[in-house]
Amino acid sequence: MDETKIRNKLLRILDTAPALKEAFLSNTSVDVQREKIRDFLSSLIVTTYDDETQPLEWILVRNAIRVFRTILSPRSEKLVGYSFLQYVNDLLYKENFKEIEKPSPDFFAELEHLFRGLMGKSGIYPDKPPVYSKHEGKKAAKLRSTDLSRMARGANQFMDRYPCGLDNSAIRKRSANKSRILKYFNATEQEWNDWKWQTRHIIRNAETLKSLVKLTPEEYEAVILARENRIPFGIAPYYLSLMDYQADRKKDYAIRAQVIPPLNYVHKLKELRETHESSMDFMLERDTSPIEGITRRYPMIVILKPILTCPQICVYCQRNWEIEDVYSPNAALSREKLDNAIQWIADTPEIREVLITGGDPLLLSNSKIEYMLRKLSHIEHVERIRIGTRTPVTLPQRMTDSLVRIISRFHAPGKREILIVTHFEHVYEITPQSMNAIQKFLRNGIKVYNQLVYTRYNSRKFEAAALRLKLCLIGVTPYYTFNTKGKEETDDYRTPIPRLLQEQQEEARLLPGSARTDEIVFNVPGLGKNYLRAVQHRDVISLLPDGRRVYEFHPWEKKLHLADTYIYTDVSIYKYLKRLKAAESHGGKYKLVSNHLVLLLMENTNVQALLSTIRRLTVHARSKLY
Repeated sequence: MDETKIRNKLLRILDTAPALKEAFLSNTSVDVQREKIRDFLSSLIVTTYDDETQPLEWILVRNAIRVFRTILSPRSEKLVGYSFLQYVNDLLYKENFKEIEKPSPDFFAELEHLFRGLMGKSGIYPDKPPVYSKHEGKKAAKLRSTDLSRMARGANQFMDRYPCGLDNSAIRKRSANKSRILKYFNATEQEWNDWKWQTRHIIRNAETLKSLVKLTPEEYEAVILARENRIPFGIAPYYLSLMDYQADRKKDYAIRAQVIPPLNYVHKLKELRETHESSMDFMLERDTSPIEGITRRYPMIVILKPILTCPQICVYCQRNWEIEDVYSPNAALSREKLDNAIQWIADTPEIREVLITGGDPLLLSNSKIEYMLRKLSHIEHVERIRIGTRTPVTLPQRMTDSLVRIISRFHAPGKREILIVTHFEHVYEITPQSMNAIQKFLRNGIKVYNQLVYTRYNSRKFEAAALRLKLCLIGVTPYYTFNTKGKEETDDYRTPIPRLLQEQQEEARLLPGSARTDEIVFNVPGLGKNYLRAVQHRDVISLLPDGRRVYEFHPWEKKLHLADTYIYTDVSIYKYLKRLKAAESHGGKYKLVSNHLVLLLMENTNVQALLSTIRRLTVHARSKLY
């Protein structure tokens, strides 16, 4: 798009808000423009309080004003190192754009909907209120019930489209996959059920993988390049059996995405390792680890990392910078270092809870697990031990009767609680084997929770909702839903924060409360969890030329003492949509995207609506839920 077209497009967007257009075209300094726009926003909010705008539209106007004022502030410009106001002026007045970044379609989409929000023209809500609101008593109740049933049917139609590993068709398919893998390794059913056999036969290279399932050329190249550059890669035979044989990713897209890295991920990780590896430590664990094996971000809980490897590595792994390889023999802490870490916990009486994670601590031998739990249980102030493990999902054979007995032995109601926190990512990962592994713990009084990482690969309409319902049925309680870490190499997996908020309020909210117990969080580097439901703990402070929003996240302890905020640049909503659309056209894995997918109402302003964008980018967007 040339300069004239860019300028004309910007002017058309400014036509949405004539007073703003007048301020931008006033041919004055940026500072004078800033004051004129502030005066307009102040008068706008007074007018909004006085008029009869529909309540929900009024809320969007109020929030849009708040966001725009924040974006315009000199403080925001200083924090971001970029002036939105100056950038718009450059687009309007510069003769050529050689020295400035051209605005993307993402930028224009965000800007258009921000201005629509300011003027009370979001287009989000229907013109007429629901029919039941005009009635009272039983008639209103019946009409409301009909409306609620329509919502539920719509939600169920979406959720029914996501295959579950407990479906008979999936069970039969996985049985055939297992037979094919056993034949390849010349192994028996008994060996298959032995977790040590599984770890001895982890698939670590592209040739073996290609012999067992079909791969796309990009998948094949990515695995080869990963191994050449010593990037951890491996898949347990059991988890491989969850993949469909064909490479079209129609059903197993989330499973393949967990362990087969995209090619751009491999290239980026290779580049980061060669240049500035320290930046890969997104959570700044180097700055929050007082002793090897310990990480502490909160007053009463501490992380203990006895091992830094897993039977397979999630592509978006937070600690990929620490992990040498899949099931690495050198990944466990020495006995001396483990003892030192546990002694540190014993010497810190403020600690009430220990999260044992890694890596995956259940890769340790039974004797080492028992040793560690016994030492921790002797610490009087430790009231809860949480074991973070993905083995119920990736290696359910590990949940032997003897292991469950060992773990259960240290669960003492009224004195000490043992919890399991696992990591199901998709309903297709739930199998009879993983369900049985969970049930073993439940029968021994050990509760099991789930931490979901919300990625592009499980973010279709009601996809996470389907997972929640099935998790509850197998005995797993939804605990946390994490926004994907903002690591450079995992850009392909990231979802915009507004999409996560939308999922909670438009999809999860339709489920019974017992199934939507998870809290959505953003992990602030060096500080810990920021609860995304609480809008008062973050601000949108800028909009970049490429359409990405910049956030300022507040520290969890902001009411206790002075602490730094954290500046975070999100992924573009428009780019996220294009990726979904591209995935849809290559293998059909996103063909169920609806025109409500990015009705992103929850992030301070109706920038999130992007309704026209949705219609352009979703071929199958034909029906609304409600």
